[in-house]
Amino acid sequence: MNKLASRFLLVALMAATFAGGAIAAGTALLDLAPEAKGGVNEITKMEKDGPPIERNYEQQPPLIPHAIKNYNVTRNFNRCLDCHSWANAKETGAAKVSATHFRDRDGKVLDNISPRRYFCLQCHVPQSDAKPLVANNFRGIPGSAKNVQGATK
Repeated sequence: MNKLASRFLLVALMAATFAGGAIAAGTALLDLAPEAKGGVNEITKMEKDGPPIERNYEQQPPLIPHAIKNYNVTRNFNRCLDCHSWANAKETGAAKVSATHFRDRDGKVLDNISPRRYFCLQCHVPQSDAKPLVANNFRGIPGSAKNVQGATK
C-alpha cells in the first residue's frame, strides 16, 4: 500500500470512528430525555390529541394536534399517511393531505405525494404549550388566519 492510500485509509477510519461515537452519543442523550421514559420534558410539553391551535399567518403549515412519538417516516414508509391520506382520511376523521402536496416544483399534478412534500415533519411540528426559549414579540396579522383553509378561529 502506498503512502497516499494508507493516509486515506487512516483518515477514513478516524472519520468512521468519530461518526459512530457521535451517533451513539446522540442516541444516548435521546434515551436520557424524560419523555423517553414516559415523563414530560419541560421544554417540549407535547400535548396529546388536543384541538388544533389556530395559525398565525397565511401559508403557515398546520401544527400537529397529537403526539407523534415513535412515528416512523422514512423514504419507504410514512406513518402520517395511515390516517391523512385521501383514501383513509374520511374513515379516520383526520385532515386530508392538501392537494398542494401532489404538485411538483413546476406545478405539474402528480398521482402521489410529491417527494419534496413527503417528509411531513420538515414543515409540520407538534403543537406545544411550552414557554418561549427567548423573548418573542411576534404578532400574527389580525384576521389573516381566518382566510387559511383548515384554520380554526
